[in-house]
Amino acid sequence: MGFFEESIEEAFLILFEGASEGIVVVNSDQVIVATNSSARKIFGYNKNELEGQHLQVLIPSSYHKEHHSHFENFMKHSQKREMGTGRDLFGLRKDGTQFPVEAGLNPFVLHNHRYVMSLITDITVRKESEMKIADLNDHLEEKINERTDSLNKAVEQLKQEVILRINAENNAKEALQKEKELNELKTKFLSLVSHEFKTPISGILTSATLVGKYTTEDQQEQRERHLNTIKNKVKYLNTIIDDFLSIERLDTGKAIYKTTSFPLSKVLNEVIYDANMHLKNGQNIHYPKNADDITLAFDEKILELSLSNLIHNAIKYSGEHTKVLIEVKELSEHLEIKIIDQGIGIPKQEQPFIFDRYFRAENVLLTPGTGIGLNIVQNHLKNLNATISFVSDAGKGSTFCILLPLVNNSVS
Repeated sequence: MGFFEESIEEAFLILFEGASEGIVVVNSDQVIVATNSSARKIFGYNKNELEGQHLQVLIPSSYHKEHHSHFENFMKHSQKREMGTGRDLFGLRKDGTQFPVEAGLNPFVLHNHRYVMSLITDITVRKESEMKIADLNDHLEEKINERTDSLNKAVEQLKQEVILRINAENNAKEALQKEKELNELKTKFLSLVSHEFKTPISGILTSATLVGKYTTEDQQEQRERHLNTIKNKVKYLNTIIDDFLSIERLDTGKAIYKTTSFPLSKVLNEVIYDANMHLKNGQNIHYPKNADDITLAFDEKILELSLSNLIHNAIKYSGEHTKVLIEVKELSEHLEIKIIDQGIGIPKQEQPFIFDRYFRAENVLLTPGTGIGLNIVQNHLKNLNATISFVSDAGKGSTFCILLPLVNNSVS
């Protein structure tokens, strides 16, 4: 059990510490049970200083009474929402200074205990910008009256000030919209990841508990079955964490590529061998016979990741007794690899968004997944001068096509 608890703790530390927003988790008694580094930086605390303290330590004393009543009402009718809608919110740093904040509240239940996760943003810069805009508006009329004697000059100056004000307002609106979209994306991300971790973790705990009940030699088959379940769940968790790390490397430009020469059959055999363990009843994968004669220069790990993602999706979103076809074709300047399935397909209206990060089509929302695999594949292939595209009919299946350059260009 120690190994799995360690893996779970490491996974959540990555999520918490990797978020640029401040995250504060409290229990139903408003006692702080967890914070991330961004939250501690915002409020000026060191690691472990906040855990165990009452939430009011982060709230100015003049707001304590009002906050208590709002929190009680929120716990009675808990649902995900923004905190303090329609009024200004302030936080209290360790050094006693107050500053404006925005906070999104996300209730959740873990082990039959209720908690609230708050995403906190320091909006000091935005407030200062709004004050500057307000100051411009307050003094605009006064400036016009003061410059009446020099009408031509005053009019020109007024035009310049109006332009500045419009630009400032537009910049503030654009910043506010981007900030809102980012908060919505991060809230969606945390909710999605929490769900994706909860299911395998529950399976691990259940199987680990059941393994302990099979103590005799003739129960080895049952033990192995549950141990395999645990291994698969841990592997799934590791895959999710690897995906998140891959996103971080892509976003920060730290992705490293290594081009080598290798047989296409080597990668296909490894991917298909792994995929065979996930096949449903009656499903099968058709191997392209002409792949054995093809050698290419590319990043082997990226090609394996790309094909693995597409083939696993084809299996996951197709029913029993269906085929997954792999077709390979050498063109004049590219190697074309197609993955063809007979699955549920992608609704036409949602196809433009299929490579967007965290996007999942409506017809697969009940199927496990994070919505980041295709985004990662597309970005890696783009960095290597390769492309990915698809055609799909809802209810009939999808065909994903990868085009790899036969003459590989070096990647800086």
